[in-house]
Amino acid sequence: MDIIKFCVGDILVMKKKHPCGGDRFRVLRTGSDIRVECTLCKRDITLPREKLEKNIKEVKHEEV
Repeated sequence: MDIIKFCVGDILVMKKKHPCGGDRFRVLRTGSDIRVECTLCKRDITLPREKLEKNIKEVKHEEV
């Protein structure tokens, strides 16, 4: 299994929607646990990397 590359500030498009209806999350912190924030309702969630990577549909890298 390949590790998906993403950095702080990147937007993750998920397969499943958040209860608020949004499917895009901004990465706030990386590591073995990933902290993301819903771009629609601004709620933050901490998930294990393994569980998060299974649900990622697309990674939109931050423009520098």
